[in-house]
Amino acid sequence: MSPIVQLYLIRTTLGILAGGISAALAQFIFVEATDFVPLINCITVAIAVYLVTFYVLKAVYRNKVEQQSKILSTGIGMYFFVWIASLVLIYTALQIYLV
Repeated sequence: MSPIVQLYLIRTTLGILAGGISAALAQFIFVEATDFVPLINCITVAIAVYLVTFYVLKAVYRNKVEQQSKILSTGIGMYFFVWIASLVLIYTALQIYLV
């Protein structure tokens, strides 16, 4: 498997993980917040996970990818799409089964 495909799959998996973390935080930590505060906090979690893993992946794939900008841009759309989908699904499941 090429490094670009590996990055894409890693980003997709991290999107699911970030969605689960965001949903758990929205359900248990940001409970008393009103309006859009839980959503903004969930977006912050997703961006933080993306940025932290960017630096980790940059160190791992430094010599394997031709252009260093590809490490940042590969899978970014899929990451956020999978993040929002898993956030909604997991948050809804937590609302139904825990309340």
